[in-house]
Amino acid sequence: MATVEYVTIDGRDVPLEGEKNLLELTRKAGIDIPTFCYHSELSVYGACRLCLVDIEGQGITSSCSTVPAPGMVVRTRTEEIREIRKIAVELLLANHDQRCPVCPKNGACQLQDLSRKLGIEEVRFKPTQQVAPVDRTSPSLVRDPNKCVLCGDCVRACAEIQGIGAIDFVGRGADSAVKPAFGKDLNKVECVYCGLCASVCPTGALTPKSAVNDAWEAIQDPDKTVLVQIAPAVRVALGEHFGLPAGTPATGQAVAALRAMGVDQIYDTSFAADLTVLEEANEFLKRFQKGEKIPQFTSCCPGWVKFAEQYFPELLPNLSTCRSPQQMLGALAKEILPKTQKATAHDLVVISIMPCTAKKFEAERPEFMTDGVRDVDIVLTTQELARMIEESGLRFRELEPASMDQPFGFKTGAGVIFGVSGGVTEAVLRYAAEAMAGVPLGSVEFKAVRGEAGLREATISIADQTLRLAVVHGLEQAKRVAEQVRNGDSRWDLIEVMACPGGCVGGAGQPVAHDPVVRKLRTKGLYDADRVLDFHKAQDNHMVNACYDEHLGEIGGDKAHHLLHTCYMSRKRIAGRGMDLLDAEQDTKVEVNVCLGTSCILRGSQHLLSELGEAIEERGLQDDVELKATFCMERCSRGPNVCIGGTVIEKCTFTEANDLLSAKLAGLKDAPLPASAPSGSPRSADPARACL
Repeated sequence: MATVEYVTIDGRDVPLEGEKNLLELTRKAGIDIPTFCYHSELSVYGACRLCLVDIEGQGITSSCSTVPAPGMVVRTRTEEIREIRKIAVELLLANHDQRCPVCPKNGACQLQDLSRKLGIEEVRFKPTQQVAPVDRTSPSLVRDPNKCVLCGDCVRACAEIQGIGAIDFVGRGADSAVKPAFGKDLNKVECVYCGLCASVCPTGALTPKSAVNDAWEAIQDPDKTVLVQIAPAVRVALGEHFGLPAGTPATGQAVAALRAMGVDQIYDTSFAADLTVLEEANEFLKRFQKGEKIPQFTSCCPGWVKFAEQYFPELLPNLSTCRSPQQMLGALAKEILPKTQKATAHDLVVISIMPCTAKKFEAERPEFMTDGVRDVDIVLTTQELARMIEESGLRFRELEPASMDQPFGFKTGAGVIFGVSGGVTEAVLRYAAEAMAGVPLGSVEFKAVRGEAGLREATISIADQTLRLAVVHGLEQAKRVAEQVRNGDSRWDLIEVMACPGGCVGGAGQPVAHDPVVRKLRTKGLYDADRVLDFHKAQDNHMVNACYDEHLGEIGGDKAHHLLHTCYMSRKRIAGRGMDLLDAEQDTKVEVNVCLGTSCILRGSQHLLSELGEAIEERGLQDDVELKATFCMERCSRGPNVCIGGTVIEKCTFTEANDLLSAKLAGLKDAPLPASAPSGSPRSADPARACL
């Protein structure tokens, strides 16, 4: 029998059970050590210094970065540690915007909570920083630098979980700040609006952008007919704001609250999710049988779609052309309801209640407008709906549950589980399995695609055919999968991607939760909701079938394709065009692109560009070579990057560029550039590496 080892914490022996740091061990012992920069799903940073403990023989150190060892004697609340923590929080408050009552994070702010817990009654230090402008340019998020505590949670979340790095630390010492690249606004960098930064931010420095006032204006306009759709994941999270256990379905109370606020009609986005299943599964089966555009990526997550448009435009044909359920329901409402009600599309206001901040961006995309009218007019997060309920003075927990309106209020379990990672895949399988086998399903649950891992793979055999599936959440993980597909190493037929950890249940618009267990409870709540419904397959939704019969025609038909499908656009920063420096006159020429992105400039690309320009002019090759300065080949860590005639050289030297350019020119003119002393070891160019 294994010997149990212990650490003594505040006089108590606490058994070691594989905890990765002292902070986790103390929390297991029921001691809540304060911290800003520690997040269990991110790398250890150790900057805030609030989680200090006193270790016998070692002195005071941060508990988040200290590995527990048997026999350690730890004290967590000495007088010295208490004073250090209080001073640290006071210093943060000194440079913090203290207008807490009007902050959107009021009541959920960790700085506010810590100040109360530590008994801080005054701030003894003067502010040292100037007031910075608030960035409201993003359609989804608001960035207020005056409330930032430099914990780095947002920086690490964006880089480690999403693989983007839209924000980072700049400056040193007292000038340190967290900003987008070059200090630009969020809407001018590669943010995909997933809001993960806001969900981990302990203060009000990053918050979802509110549209509450727009919603109230629409509801109170007597000339408008207001329709609200509620996403699947909202129903198992909204109640948390009002004290209900995480994962408790609160659909009925949400509907009752919206009716009391004056909303005219209330629908379920799960209805549109059932529509999505039929369209997407039909699209997938056609591709699968033909062997075309496989693997098929799902397209219901707007953060993932923008990510693919930015970094993998060559894979856009592999994305399903189906709109997200939000946009499907918006398009249907604006198309169908004016025919049956006394209202025009201009008079109908569609409001979505979503767990996701990227949905705000999605609703603004020009593809989802008809004659200048948006299919979805306003997007509110779960947090914003909770705020509106509180503004209305409604006692949420005491409301009598109410039912959705028809025709878009009926759903099956397939539509409900769209809110969890793996739910879209499972819902599609419930349709595809019956379509492929030609017989009703015995069991509708495909547990092989469920779970918590960032990448899950499953192989399903149906009617002598095998479907190879991948389920991904987190865009850093999605990047790895997409790179395999791009490189021809794909082993999958269908790939589901969701940007947020755990899927929509973990969206940035949900009530703030710092414990991953909350996501698990929300997930369980949706699976339980699926089980208690009478129907579990989208094809069994009689209201969806009636919608096809009366309005859409056949699944995947022309009318359905017009209303329920979309197209995508490349947002890649380099698209074969750059800043012309030497422009060749003749048609047959070699194009040379030198990256002048920040990382490449720091590695000498500007000097390399000058050398190439001088050499080309010296040899009179201006008519044979088109020299361009471009920006970012998405290989920032391997600069300087040069693309010559469609071939990229990473860590390029002048000698390597000379050799490759000479080879490219060999068929045009036998005139190699003058030699230069090599600044690095020559490497042969990889002809398979095309310029991005």
